[in-house]
Amino acid sequence: MCGIAGIYPDPRPTAATFVPAVTAMCSRMAARGPDAQGIAQVGDARLVLGHRRLSIIDLDARANQPMLSPDGQYAIVFNGEIYNYRELRAELALAGEVFHTSSDTEVLLTLYRLRGEAMLSELRGMFAFAIWDGKQRSLFLARDPYGIKPLYYAQTPSGLVFASQVKALLASGLVSSEASPAGLAGFYLWGSVPEPWTMYRDVKALPGGHVLWVKDGVAGTPRSWHDIRKHWRDAGRRCTAAELQERVRDAVVDSVRAHRIADVPVSVFLSGGIDSGAITGVLASQGAAVEGITIGFSEFSGRHDDEIPTARAIASHYGLQHHVRMVSRSEFETDLPLILDAMDQPSIDGVNTWFASKAAAERGYKVVLSGVGGDELLCGYPSFHQIPRAAIVGRGILRVPGARRALGRLGALAAEHRNQPKLKAIASQLDSLEGVYQLRRGVFMPPELELLMGARAAGEGLEALGEFAECNQALARDAGAAVGLLESTLYLRNQLLRDSDWASMAHSLELRTPLVDARLLQALGPYVSGFSHGQGKAMLARSAQPPLTSAIITRKKTGFSLPMASWLTEAAAARAWAPLPSLSRPGTPWARRWAHYIASSWLR
Repeated sequence: MCGIAGIYPDPRPTAATFVPAVTAMCSRMAARGPDAQGIAQVGDARLVLGHRRLSIIDLDARANQPMLSPDGQYAIVFNGEIYNYRELRAELALAGEVFHTSSDTEVLLTLYRLRGEAMLSELRGMFAFAIWDGKQRSLFLARDPYGIKPLYYAQTPSGLVFASQVKALLASGLVSSEASPAGLAGFYLWGSVPEPWTMYRDVKALPGGHVLWVKDGVAGTPRSWHDIRKHWRDAGRRCTAAELQERVRDAVVDSVRAHRIADVPVSVFLSGGIDSGAITGVLASQGAAVEGITIGFSEFSGRHDDEIPTARAIASHYGLQHHVRMVSRSEFETDLPLILDAMDQPSIDGVNTWFASKAAAERGYKVVLSGVGGDELLCGYPSFHQIPRAAIVGRGILRVPGARRALGRLGALAAEHRNQPKLKAIASQLDSLEGVYQLRRGVFMPPELELLMGARAAGEGLEALGEFAECNQALARDAGAAVGLLESTLYLRNQLLRDSDWASMAHSLELRTPLVDARLLQALGPYVSGFSHGQGKAMLARSAQPPLTSAIITRKKTGFSLPMASWLTEAAAARAWAPLPSLSRPGTPWARRWAHYIASSWLR
């Protein structure tokens, strides 16, 4: 796990050197790779590549980056892990290829030299990389199917600039910090900035599952090489419950085994839920000597929200070491400036992962496995049955003449009485699955943006966002698959995975996601209709040997939460929303307050 950066100048003659700018970008990403830094100017194109390394596989300096091919025609900077690199390396060695390291980076570079872009379909892992192709005199950028690892770029007067972090791009001194109305609007709507936008006009995210070719310092158009939406859109398959249980067990066990590969010790985030519990159980059955990491809060003591007792029970069930790290409000307030500095793009989430990562790093770990993604794949959220049901009821109600106007008045009254401002939009949202999804997942609704951003910026932002402002069309084979598509391509991709990256890397910790894996999705995606009403999560729980106990399987879902509502009420952050009556009223949802505080901090 690392940080990558680079500048590909345009070919016009200039005496300028971009080594200092790339060095500045790498310095901004020091926490991503404290073990080594490398800067190299490649070929005669004046391309400068930079890398910060967190050594996980092949700890020797021979595996440092930028890495060049023996003939000097190819060079790579790579962030991520290729979990099947050993199999790929063995195949290439049989074909006569000679390797000088035991790293996955060298396997990537060799595969590209032999197969070009076609090699992407052979990779299992999380990755964002840039490869200089000296024969084509082009730079090739690529990102994994889910978009687990970030990659940002900006077209500047000097050429193409790219990095693993938005803030690293700004540190180059070549990229404008002019705010993006689309990025800010997207954040207020969803609590995270939807890709390809960022908070800055000139900075774009290379979308997950996309490639980008750059020639003479000018970027082409990003192109999809793997669209995960197909797994919810293609025809589904059916099998017996016993057969599906076997498929889930085989696929999950295979994914966990793949995600264990490392030359350093591995830990696991252990909450009281099925996802992390099942991963812990599978690890134990594979003989992995891992330690479970759990964070706790005195505010939750004795309440259902307290995950410590259940996490302890899971660790005991599988005979694994367990470490509990308590987090207080005072620590939250002390760490808040550090959190905001590490938060590469604004998000209303990620603070929980920050403290869990801090706990793992304090224990000396460089790698941790997380249960993120299990709900999106295995229909674990209540949204999987609640949203389709609400959309059906809503469409029926709104067919009645005059119902939309009456529902609008009722929604306005309910919004005022219950202090739930989103209910004002119920009449315009309730007749489609996408509308109900936005009503449920959204933080603010489009009509509220004018108050938050001003009329001009709100209008420009909504126009640029287009269908994102109204929620993507969830074209899928059935309603459950449609919810899975939305949860995976919006909430999981733009928020959970991005937060997992910045919050863990701030502590020089590599966070791996066995339940967010393109091979796992390929194996189980066709069967998503069989995961409804809790069946998918129960099958996950039974994938461990021995399985999780029935008490854990039937335990009411809590999520990976913090006592944010009370903390924000008491914290100095409260000053940020005081001028807005709609946010200062008692009972206002904490996510709305937190979103406004984050946005205000960003724009200062």
